[in-house]
Amino acid sequence: MDPAKQRRVNDHRVKALQRFPRHERRGEARLPAVLATLTAVLLYLVLPEQLLFVPRFVLPGLELLLLVPLIAVNPRRMTRQNRFSRIVSLTLVALIGISNLVSLGLLVNAMVTSKAQQGGPLLLAALQVWATGIIVFGLAFWELDRGGPVMRTQAERSELPLADFRFSQDENDDAIEEVADGSSRTSDWVPTLMDYLYVSVTNSTAFSPTDTMPLSTRAKALMAIESIAALITSLLVIAHAVGVLDK
Repeated sequence: MDPAKQRRVNDHRVKALQRFPRHERRGEARLPAVLATLTAVLLYLVLPEQLLFVPRFVLPGLELLLLVPLIAVNPRRMTRQNRFSRIVSLTLVALIGISNLVSLGLLVNAMVTSKAQQGGPLLLAALQVWATGIIVFGLAFWELDRGGPVMRTQAERSELPLADFRFSQDENDDAIEEVADGSSRTSDWVPTLMDYLYVSVTNSTAFSPTDTMPLSTRAKALMAIESIAALITSLLVIAHAVGVLDK
Protein backbone atom coordinates (compact mmCIF):
# COMPACT_ATOMS: atom_id res chain seq x y z
CA MET A 1 0.00 0.00 0.00
CA ASP A 2 1.14 3.56 -0.73
CA PRO A 3 2.83 4.96 2.44
CA ALA A 4 0.74 8.15 2.32
CA LYS A 5 -2.45 6.13 1.96
CA GLN A 6 -1.36 3.87 4.82
CA ARG A 7 -0.84 6.92 7.04
CA ARG A 8 -4.33 8.19 6.19
CA VAL A 9 -5.80 4.78 7.05
CA ASN A 10 -3.86 4.69 10.32
CA ASP A 11 -5.05 8.21 11.20
CA HIS A 12 -8.60 7.10 10.55
CA ARG A 13 -8.13 4.10 12.86
CA VAL A 14 -6.71 6.28 15.62
CA LYS A 15 -9.60 8.75 15.41
CA ALA A 16 -12.15 5.93 15.37
CA LEU A 17 -10.61 4.34 18.44
CA GLN A 18 -10.65 7.53 20.51
CA ARG A 19 -13.14 7.48 23.37
CA PHE A 20 -14.68 10.78 24.46
CA PRO A 21 -16.48 11.39 27.78
CA ARG A 22 -20.15 10.78 27.14
CA HIS A 23 -21.25 13.89 29.07
CA GLU A 24 -19.52 15.99 26.38
CA ARG A 25 -21.83 14.67 23.68
CA ARG A 26 -24.19 17.18 22.10
CA GLY A 27 -27.20 14.95 22.52
CA GLU A 28 -29.57 13.52 19.93
CA ALA A 29 -31.40 15.93 17.63
CA ARG A 30 -34.98 16.75 18.66
CA LEU A 31 -36.34 17.26 15.11
CA PRO A 32 -36.65 13.58 14.02
CA ALA A 33 -38.77 12.71 17.06
CA VAL A 34 -40.97 15.77 16.51
CA LEU A 35 -41.49 14.84 12.85
CA ALA A 36 -42.31 11.24 13.76
CA THR A 37 -44.84 12.39 16.36
CA LEU A 38 -46.47 14.88 14.00
CA THR A 39 -46.73 12.19 11.31
CA ALA A 40 -48.54 9.89 13.75
CA VAL A 41 -50.89 12.74 14.73
CA LEU A 42 -51.62 13.51 11.07
CA LEU A 43 -52.31 9.86 10.26
CA TYR A 44 -54.85 9.75 13.10
CA LEU A 45 -56.52 12.96 11.92
CA VAL A 46 -57.31 11.52 8.49
CA LEU A 47 -58.73 8.20 9.70
CA PRO A 48 -62.32 7.39 8.67
CA GLU A 49 -64.98 8.43 11.17
CA GLN A 50 -65.83 4.84 12.16
CA LEU A 51 -62.29 4.30 13.49
CA LEU A 52 -62.49 7.23 15.93
CA PHE A 53 -63.72 6.67 19.49
CA VAL A 54 -63.61 10.35 20.57
CA PRO A 55 -64.14 13.56 18.59
CA ARG A 56 -61.51 13.82 15.85
CA PHE A 57 -59.43 16.67 17.26
CA VAL A 58 -59.43 15.71 20.96
CA LEU A 59 -56.54 13.23 20.98
CA PRO A 60 -54.37 15.09 18.44
CA GLY A 61 -54.88 18.29 20.42
CA LEU A 62 -53.84 16.58 23.66
CA GLU A 63 -50.82 15.01 21.98
CA LEU A 64 -49.67 18.35 20.59
CA LEU A 65 -50.18 19.88 24.03
CA LEU A 66 -47.86 17.24 25.52
CA LEU A 67 -45.31 17.80 22.76
CA VAL A 68 -44.92 21.52 23.49
CA PRO A 69 -43.15 21.24 26.89
CA LEU A 70 -40.84 18.54 25.51
CA ILE A 71 -39.70 20.90 22.77
CA ALA A 72 -39.35 23.69 25.32
CA VAL A 73 -37.03 21.59 27.52
CA ASN A 74 -34.86 20.45 24.60
CA PRO A 75 -35.62 22.58 21.53
CA ARG A 76 -32.69 21.42 19.38
CA ARG A 77 -30.63 18.76 21.15
CA MET A 78 -31.82 16.39 23.89
CA THR A 79 -29.35 17.02 26.69
CA ARG A 80 -31.65 17.80 29.62
CA GLN A 81 -34.23 15.69 31.40
CA ASN A 82 -36.23 15.90 34.61
CA ARG A 83 -38.96 13.81 36.14
CA PHE A 84 -41.71 15.94 34.59
CA SER A 85 -40.31 15.78 31.04
CA ARG A 86 -39.76 12.04 31.38
CA ILE A 87 -43.36 11.43 32.46
CA VAL A 88 -44.70 13.68 29.70
CA SER A 89 -42.65 11.96 26.98
CA LEU A 90 -43.75 8.48 28.07
CA THR A 91 -47.37 9.62 28.40
CA LEU A 92 -47.31 11.04 24.88
CA VAL A 93 -46.05 7.77 23.40
CA ALA A 94 -48.54 5.74 25.44
CA LEU A 95 -51.43 7.95 24.31
CA ILE A 96 -50.56 7.56 20.64
CA GLY A 97 -50.03 3.82 21.05
CA ILE A 98 -53.26 3.11 22.93
CA SER A 99 -55.36 5.22 20.55
CA ASN A 100 -53.86 3.38 17.57
CA LEU A 101 -54.61 -0.03 19.10
CA VAL A 102 -58.21 1.07 19.74
CA SER A 103 -58.45 2.21 16.12
CA LEU A 104 -57.17 -1.21 15.07
CA GLY A 105 -59.95 -2.84 17.08
CA LEU A 106 -62.52 -0.61 15.40
CA LEU A 107 -60.96 -1.46 12.03
CA VAL A 108 -61.40 -5.17 12.72
CA ASN A 109 -65.03 -4.57 13.62
CA ALA A 110 -65.61 -2.49 10.49
CA MET A 111 -64.06 -5.06 8.18
CA VAL A 112 -66.07 -8.00 9.51
CA THR A 113 -69.41 -6.18 9.45
CA SER A 114 -71.50 -4.58 6.77
CA LYS A 115 -69.24 -1.54 6.92
CA ALA A 116 -66.74 -3.56 4.89
CA GLN A 117 -68.63 -2.42 1.81
CA GLN A 118 -66.46 0.69 2.03
CA GLY A 119 -63.47 -1.25 0.70
CA GLY A 120 -61.18 1.55 -0.47
CA PRO A 121 -61.35 3.80 2.61
CA LEU A 122 -60.94 0.87 5.01
CA LEU A 123 -57.93 -0.51 3.14
CA LEU A 124 -56.33 2.93 3.27
CA ALA A 125 -57.19 3.16 6.96
CA ALA A 126 -55.47 -0.19 7.56
CA LEU A 127 -52.31 1.22 5.99
CA GLN A 128 -52.59 4.30 8.22
CA VAL A 129 -52.98 2.18 11.36
CA TRP A 130 -50.04 -0.01 10.34
CA ALA A 131 -47.79 3.00 9.63
CA THR A 132 -48.78 4.64 12.92
CA GLY A 133 -47.92 1.40 14.71
CA ILE A 134 -44.42 1.42 13.24
CA ILE A 135 -43.90 5.02 14.38
CA VAL A 136 -45.28 4.66 17.87
CA PHE A 137 -43.49 1.41 18.70
CA GLY A 138 -40.27 2.88 17.33
CA LEU A 139 -40.78 5.85 19.64
CA ALA A 140 -41.54 3.51 22.56
CA PHE A 141 -38.35 1.50 22.01
CA TRP A 142 -36.40 4.77 21.71
CA GLU A 143 -37.88 6.20 24.91
CA LEU A 144 -37.32 3.09 27.04
CA ASP A 145 -34.01 1.54 25.98
CA ARG A 146 -31.13 2.31 28.40
CA GLY A 147 -33.04 5.12 30.09
CA GLY A 148 -34.07 7.05 26.99
CA PRO A 149 -32.36 9.38 24.50
CA VAL A 150 -31.01 11.85 27.08
CA MET A 151 -29.57 9.19 29.37
CA ARG A 152 -27.96 7.30 26.48
CA THR A 153 -25.83 10.28 25.45
CA GLN A 154 -25.30 12.17 28.69
CA ALA A 155 -24.54 9.43 31.25
CA GLU A 156 -21.42 7.36 31.63
CA ARG A 157 -21.70 3.80 30.33
CA SER A 158 -21.37 2.49 33.87
CA GLU A 159 -24.39 4.59 34.93
CA LEU A 160 -26.75 3.48 32.16
CA PRO A 161 -29.72 1.26 33.07
CA LEU A 162 -29.73 -2.27 31.68
CA ALA A 163 -30.25 -2.40 27.92
CA ASP A 164 -33.65 -3.38 26.55
CA PHE A 165 -32.20 -4.18 23.11
CA ARG A 166 -28.95 -5.70 21.85
CA PHE A 167 -27.83 -4.11 18.59
CA SER A 168 -25.24 -5.64 16.32
CA GLN A 169 -22.91 -2.71 17.11
CA ASP A 170 -22.92 -3.83 20.75
CA GLU A 171 -21.02 -7.00 19.86
CA ASN A 172 -18.93 -6.09 16.81
CA ASP A 173 -15.78 -5.01 18.67
CA ASP A 174 -14.01 -8.29 17.81
CA ALA A 175 -14.87 -8.17 14.08
CA ILE A 176 -12.62 -6.95 11.26
CA GLU A 177 -11.31 -3.41 11.68
CA GLU A 178 -13.74 -1.54 9.43
CA VAL A 179 -16.64 -3.15 11.31
CA ALA A 180 -15.11 -3.03 14.79
CA ASP A 181 -14.32 0.68 14.43
CA GLY A 182 -18.04 1.45 14.50
CA SER A 183 -18.90 -0.73 17.49
CA SER A 184 -20.21 0.52 20.83
CA ARG A 185 -17.04 -0.43 22.69
CA THR A 186 -14.65 1.13 20.17
CA SER A 187 -16.42 4.31 19.02
CA ASP A 188 -18.88 4.78 21.92
CA TRP A 189 -21.74 4.29 19.44
CA VAL A 190 -25.29 4.71 20.74
CA PRO A 191 -28.56 4.01 18.89
CA THR A 192 -30.70 6.91 17.67
CA LEU A 193 -34.37 7.16 16.72
CA MET A 194 -33.67 5.85 13.22
CA ASP A 195 -32.23 2.65 14.69
CA TYR A 196 -35.38 2.04 16.74
CA LEU A 197 -37.68 2.86 13.83
CA TYR A 198 -35.77 0.28 11.80
CA VAL A 199 -36.32 -2.27 14.57
CA SER A 200 -40.01 -1.40 14.51
CA VAL A 201 -40.23 -1.77 10.71
CA THR A 202 -38.55 -5.18 10.68
CA ASN A 203 -40.63 -6.40 13.62
CA SER A 204 -43.82 -5.20 11.92
CA THR A 205 -43.00 -6.90 8.62
CA ALA A 206 -41.24 -10.07 9.75
CA PHE A 207 -43.40 -10.44 12.91
CA SER A 208 -40.20 -11.28 14.84
CA PRO A 209 -36.81 -9.81 15.77
CA THR A 210 -34.22 -9.70 13.00
CA ASP A 211 -30.76 -8.31 13.75
CA THR A 212 -31.71 -6.57 17.04
CA MET A 213 -32.70 -8.77 19.96
CA PRO A 214 -35.05 -7.76 22.80
CA LEU A 215 -33.48 -8.38 26.20
CA SER A 216 -35.93 -7.11 28.82
CA THR A 217 -39.43 -8.36 29.54
CA ARG A 218 -40.97 -5.02 28.58
CA ALA A 219 -39.11 -4.98 25.25
CA LYS A 220 -40.34 -8.49 24.47
CA ALA A 221 -43.88 -7.54 25.46
CA LEU A 222 -43.89 -4.45 23.24
CA MET A 223 -42.46 -6.36 20.29
CA ALA A 224 -45.06 -9.09 20.78
CA ILE A 225 -47.90 -6.56 20.82
CA GLU A 226 -46.57 -4.86 17.70
CA SER A 227 -46.15 -8.18 15.87
CA ILE A 228 -49.68 -9.29 16.72
CA ALA A 229 -51.16 -5.93 15.71
CA ALA A 230 -49.25 -5.93 12.42
CA LEU A 231 -50.27 -9.55 11.73
CA ILE A 232 -53.94 -8.77 12.36
CA THR A 233 -53.75 -5.76 10.04
CA SER A 234 -52.05 -7.80 7.31
CA LEU A 235 -54.57 -10.63 7.58
CA LEU A 236 -57.46 -8.17 7.40
CA VAL A 237 -56.09 -6.56 4.26
CA ILE A 238 -55.39 -9.92 2.60
CA ALA A 239 -58.81 -11.32 3.51
CA HIS A 240 -60.54 -8.18 2.26
CA ALA A 241 -58.55 -8.22 -0.98
CA VAL A 242 -59.43 -11.89 -1.56
CA GLY A 243 -63.08 -11.10 -0.89
CA VAL A 244 -63.03 -8.31 -3.45
CA LEU A 245 -61.40 -10.58 -6.06
CA ASP A 246 -64.00 -13.32 -5.48
CA LYS A 247 -66.88 -10.96 -6.26
